[in-house]
Amino acid sequence: MTDLKASTSPGDLKTLEEQSTASLQPRRSVFRKKLWLAGFVATYFLTRECLAAWFSDSDEGWAYDAYQAGLQALNSEKIEQLFLSVPNEASALAASRAYATHPHLASSKEDFEDAKVILKLFQDEFNIAAPEDEPVFSAGTDASRNATLSINKLTAPTAWIDVYYPVMNTPLDRALQIVDEDGQAIWDADLVEDGDPLDPEAAKYKDYVPAWHGMSCDGDVSGQLVYANYGRKEDWEELVAKGTNLTGKIVLTRHGAISRGIKVQGAEMFGAAGVLMYDDPRDDGSVTVENGYEPYPAGPARNPTSVQRGSVQFLLPGDPTTPGYPSYENATRVDGEGIPKIPSLPISWQNAQRLLAEISHDHDARALTGKPSRRSIRLVNHVDDKVMPIWNTMVAIPGHIKDETVLIGCHRDAWVMGAADPTSGTVSIHEVVKGFGALLRSGWKPMRNVLFASWDGEEYGLVGSTEYVEDFPEWITENVVAYINLDASAAGSAWFAAGSPSLAHLIRRTAQDVPHPTDAGRTLWDARTDVGPFTDGLVDAASVQIHNASRRAQSESTGISPLGSGSDFTAFLQRLGIAAMDQIFTETLSDARYHYHSIYDSQRWQEIYGDPGFHRNVAVAKHLGLVALRIIDSIVLPLNTTQYAFELDDYLDFVLDDAPTDIAASVNFAPLRRAFKRLQRASAKHDAEKAAAEEHFRELLEKLPRHAVSVRERWAQRVFALLKGRHDPVRELRRAAKRVQRANDRLRRFEQGFLHEDGIKDREWFKHLVVAPGKWLGYGATPLPSIYDALVYEQDAGLAQHEVKRVAHLVHRMADALKP
Repeated sequence: MTDLKASTSPGDLKTLEEQSTASLQPRRSVFRKKLWLAGFVATYFLTRECLAAWFSDSDEGWAYDAYQAGLQALNSEKIEQLFLSVPNEASALAASRAYATHPHLASSKEDFEDAKVILKLFQDEFNIAAPEDEPVFSAGTDASRNATLSINKLTAPTAWIDVYYPVMNTPLDRALQIVDEDGQAIWDADLVEDGDPLDPEAAKYKDYVPAWHGMSCDGDVSGQLVYANYGRKEDWEELVAKGTNLTGKIVLTRHGAISRGIKVQGAEMFGAAGVLMYDDPRDDGSVTVENGYEPYPAGPARNPTSVQRGSVQFLLPGDPTTPGYPSYENATRVDGEGIPKIPSLPISWQNAQRLLAEISHDHDARALTGKPSRRSIRLVNHVDDKVMPIWNTMVAIPGHIKDETVLIGCHRDAWVMGAADPTSGTVSIHEVVKGFGALLRSGWKPMRNVLFASWDGEEYGLVGSTEYVEDFPEWITENVVAYINLDASAAGSAWFAAGSPSLAHLIRRTAQDVPHPTDAGRTLWDARTDVGPFTDGLVDAASVQIHNASRRAQSESTGISPLGSGSDFTAFLQRLGIAAMDQIFTETLSDARYHYHSIYDSQRWQEIYGDPGFHRNVAVAKHLGLVALRIIDSIVLPLNTTQYAFELDDYLDFVLDDAPTDIAASVNFAPLRRAFKRLQRASAKHDAEKAAAEEHFRELLEKLPRHAVSVRERWAQRVFALLKGRHDPVRELRRAAKRVQRANDRLRRFEQGFLHEDGIKDREWFKHLVVAPGKWLGYGATPLPSIYDALVYEQDAGLAQHEVKRVAHLVHRMADALKP
């Protein structure tokens, strides 16, 4: 080895020392930076472990989960931006062409195949390894029950299919005839849609699903024909007032205003022998052949051979043979409840015209005269009632907070191909799932659990979702904070949203954050007033009245309508009190006619008229996804109880507007008004409490990580001091998190406060006393339904006073429950 000092001069040695010192300076700087970085990383992870240990030892797992998710919540804008970058028109169009170009009637082989396609979508997007045995579980088995009941314990996403076994039916043979005095048929209705080859799928599958009513009664009846308009309560009463004897008659009603089942129920109550239903061009707005528009598929007007299939189950949803409990394969069954005892058939406008000719003697056949046909009509509807499997496809994504879940659902089954209903909804959900998949791949973990459901059997009477609710009522009640529903998402120009008043501000605010699907200068919220392109032509005045009536209960302050029934939110909201919402781009009076439940609800119609370019499908996906994320990842649940409390006064005003003045005058509503005011005051105080709880929690979230690394020279001492209690922000965070949790518990249970165990008179399955499907509406919402029914339908002041007392008691109890 060379001796450096011996071989160099003093001058040379000084030069080398200077060079060495200079070269060491950057190395020392790099070393210090690495040391600081190591300290930072160690501090971060040690702090997390200390927090975990503290919360675990204190049995405060919720607080630690909230801490982790709260840090993520501070980056919510980036999460939303990533989600919004995913849904796109090309993907939506491809999904629609995959789902909507074949029939998928509930319980059919195609329906089961689609259930497995959705399962694979969930597995692929959420990185779930497909098990060797398909995860298809018979409802009621340990595997099925564990799939839902173990959601709170999941550490990774899981997907499965639940199989329920409701009693439903399929058609055997049908006939509709005009018969002479000798009982010989002089005219036979074809009872088919023409399947025009301009629409390839409609032509291919025109005979695949016969035109009949799901849940309809088997029968072969004959009688004179009477026209009954919409088959509303007031229509029956007007006929009776004109001296019409409906006993044994076949009644002809047009679709609209109320649900199919309520039309049949009304006919049955007034003694009719059978019911026929058709789509009347008078309800098609300006887009009619009479106004010069070509019928579909050549143009936008209604195809005269189209037929609207559908269920005629009354108000009670789900399997009618297992009311209130799930339809397992070995379930004990009762005689069907809430289903018709007289037969019915859906028919085309083309066939209806021939029948109307039988009663158009010296008057307009569609005037409500009550005059019967001279000849009799024979109606044959033979059906096969049987136990039929249906498949709910589910996926659960675990969140930080294990006992809070946001449920997102859309039904999958269709009467034929259902390009709009429900496939447009399935397409929007498809885009949401892809967006959530991208979030998971980026490292996102939701604050709350997420549960997606592709329901089956909806078209027969909300069967799949209702059976799930009846299967897991306790788990849903204790865990689900909101249910976000989608049915058809695009079938026209105007965006429409409905939901619990507690969600109304969130729905509206989010719609204002989503761009309009086709107009860059406007928002989705602005699309509520959009109209279709076919504005030329006369519009029937009664049609306008019916169209406007559907928006009557809409909130003046939020623009959001209450929910009645007609889709899968029903059981969640009306039976379990889970805050819910729904949305759709719906047809206006100047849109191309939507062929509801027909072979012409097809991919071709959707691409030309329903949603050209698939911009609306994507807009709905973005809105739904954002609403979901803002519930999933919020620190305090975005449920506005004060808005709900003030809506109650408007609900009572709605009831009094319809109530007979003399009956209402003899009822004392003051106790109810006082209860509303007390709830409003209690909710305002709770607003202040939840805001303070969130603000304090956020402050601690922002301070805690910085505290742990603020002085790197003392990072270890500071971290260990947390455990020794000398300076304990962890304890404070724990208390703050529990305060937030208590506020969220009160918010989550608010809607449940409107439930009464006795339910609503004559429809006890429905437990919600503030909103329910109207007794004579079926779809539309009736505010304060038990009071409304007592005043408007029963006209019984004593019963109304009893219902006022029942509702007031619930509201007072809710005010007490909001106290911190």
